[in-house]
Amino acid sequence: MTPKPTGFDALMAEVTATAGKFGHREHVHLTWLAVRRFGTHAAVGLVSDGIQRTARYAGAPQKYHATVSRAWVELVGHHAAERGDDDFTAFADRHPVLLDKRLLTRFYRPATLAGSQARTGWVEPDLAPFPWEETDRRQPREEQAQ
Repeated sequence: MTPKPTGFDALMAEVTATAGKFGHREHVHLTWLAVRRFGTHAAVGLVSDGIQRTARYAGAPQKYHATVSRAWVELVGHHAAERGDDDFTAFADRHPVLLDKRLLTRFYRPATLAGSQARTGWVEPDLAPFPWEETDRRQPREEQAQ
């Protein structure tokens, strides 16, 4: 008997079972599933490791990008926390900005994302803060500490 896939492989199988391709929407879908099932923090590692492993297996390890992977998981996690959508289509309809694969250009300069530091590790946004960072800045220090 073949063992049932777990983690990233199970999520990938679930998304590709209903999709004829694996484009940006499917990446967001996989990320949404990971965030919903494991939480944003755990999903960062799960998705990043899975993408990195998939890129290596495909003979293209250079396609893995650490900052891009983490940023997308955190963006999806932020929006998924706003409302408990049980259906990815409803989630995607409510947050169409996530289906724009150029979304990270709102937060990062192209040169920043092209740099080796961003490719191999985490780099903070250098154009605009992520939405949850803006909220943190508006709250008084006492509320942030709670």
